[in-house]
Amino acid sequence: MESKFSKESELLLQGTKIDGMDLAPESFPIFQTTAFTWHGLREAQAGYAGMEEGKDFTYIRTCNPNRTVLAQAVSFLEGGEATEICSSGMGAISSTLLTFLRPGDHVIYSNCCYGETLDIFQKLLSEFGVETSCVSFDNPDEVSKEIRPNTKMLYTEVIANPNMNLADIETYAKMAHEAGAMLIVDNTFTTPLAIRPLELGADIVINSLTKFMNGHSDAVSGSVTSTKEIIDKIHVVSMYMGTPGDPFTAWLVLRGLHTLELRVPRQMENAAKLAKALEQNPHVEKVLHPSVKSFPQHELAERMFESDEKMSAMLSIILPEDEDKIDVFLKKLHFAHYVPSLGGVRTSLQHPCTSSHSHMPDAERRAVGITPGMIRISVGIEKAEDLIADFTEALKVFD
Repeated sequence: MESKFSKESELLLQGTKIDGMDLAPESFPIFQTTAFTWHGLREAQAGYAGMEEGKDFTYIRTCNPNRTVLAQAVSFLEGGEATEICSSGMGAISSTLLTFLRPGDHVIYSNCCYGETLDIFQKLLSEFGVETSCVSFDNPDEVSKEIRPNTKMLYTEVIANPNMNLADIETYAKMAHEAGAMLIVDNTFTTPLAIRPLELGADIVINSLTKFMNGHSDAVSGSVTSTKEIIDKIHVVSMYMGTPGDPFTAWLVLRGLHTLELRVPRQMENAAKLAKALEQNPHVEKVLHPSVKSFPQHELAERMFESDEKMSAMLSIILPEDEDKIDVFLKKLHFAHYVPSLGGVRTSLQHPCTSSHSHMPDAERRAVGITPGMIRISVGIEKAEDLIADFTEALKVFD
């Protein structure tokens, strides 16, 4: 039965209790232990049986209460039946891919994803005999041409890292299912506050909880959300690979999730305002954010998202290719600072050619729009007017 209350309020009730626990602490405790104790053989046997049903806890890598309550909250947000909590976003991705791909299978993936995600497809999966196709997911026709009889999976981010290109989730879900394949979507840049891929037909949604979902730059974690049947399969592989998350990190991320509805809407609104302002700046060659009308997929963005102010807190800008001036520009910023991550409450930025996509040859980077002048920005919760003033002043180095 659907609640009569808002998701914003209901979120605060997620992760506050667990089956079999009678106590009701205001803050769910950290179970900082490696295992749970039983008294006698019969109790142990009952405990293992309960673990299989998700009602008891044994060894902390296999199952622990903090991961369980965090999984409940993420499932609530993404609208899925179950969630696997992993030690990182990459742990979530690798566990999922190795659960479902076998030698001889074929997977189509976006040509503009997080750098290490690209590495898994381009360097790791080939070692296991998996065939791969790297395609632009902002063009459904290109993706469709790559489908083969052995295609088992399509993989994309909602908004590509770092060129911000959009993937039409509904279109790719239909395409995948018609081919007998599954669609896996990384929702890190957008979060379930902006879009819920499962509701649009995706089979699996992945989040790097390290980023906006946690929001405080103090915990590394990842999640995979889907049906219970799918998550049960991923859980087994995750256990074998040693990728499950630890109790303390799960506790930190759940604490962050409870303020998600306060933080991220402001960050997304700030990003739209900053994008609009920077588009008017003479020193910025291009602004890449779905909310600006010059964005090539702006019409698609308006269909996919609720409003311009509720798309993503991420944007990229293209500056002149002068590394010396870019260096001075970064140093002059007061609020924004260089961080090799994203999603924190403070505005941060990154130079993809130096960090996330440094392994790619220059020609390949340019082919997907990543130039030495690109700066990727993760917008925080500062006042939008202050951010605009800060960037405007710092950009004067290009006079």
